[in-house]
Amino acid sequence: MIRPYAIAACLSAVAALSPRAALAHPHVFAEATLEVEVGPDHTVHSLGHVWRFDDLFSATVLMEFDKNKDRKLDDAELAEVGRTVHDSLADFGYFQMVTANGKDVAMKAPAELIATYDKQQLIIMFESAPEKPLKLAGKIDFGIYDPTFYTAIDFTSDDMMKVNGMPADCRRKVIRPDPDEAIAQNQKTLTDAFFNDPTGTDYTKLFATRLELDCGGGK
Repeated sequence: MIRPYAIAACLSAVAALSPRAALAHPHVFAEATLEVEVGPDHTVHSLGHVWRFDDLFSATVLMEFDKNKDRKLDDAELAEVGRTVHDSLADFGYFQMVTANGKDVAMKAPAELIATYDKQQLIIMFESAPEKPLKLAGKIDFGIYDPTFYTAIDFTSDDMMKVNGMPADCRRKVIRPDPDEAIAQNQKTLTDAFFNDPTGTDYTKLFATRLELDCGGGK
């Protein structure tokens, strides 16, 4: 039986796939899309996430949640998947990484996670927002990372990270860190982090694909 924590773990290797080859092996894979909505006041209004999971994990979820054994997930069963994943990922911040000029940005928990099943694949969708107004000034980064290296969710192409309403004075760039360079540049930090907490730490952020907005007015 897939327990709620197991789903959290299964959804938990969400950075780039190649770093895992160096530090751990992911067991679950998914493709992600991200849409950043920016308002006329140049603040981030919301982040829209869509995660499409691999066939094997999707089949496992189907077997676990198909209570009436009709080999499909009906609306009630999908709602239960969404609730279970929502509860499981709360302690992981829903795998979101948002920083403003190098400092973490606190995000509100999404009201719900919507689960669908399409072409034998589980899809999870949700929307989140910053706890406080997030003005686009300086460098703002958005991404996904998993502190346990168990699940690998990544953006397979740069256009899967979008910005709607981006101000004219902002420049958009998708950054895909080279794992070998990241390890070499942060060797001591990584070593200390492992001995302090070998089960996983925020150092996984170093390997995450991220969308960087470079806007005027930052410090």
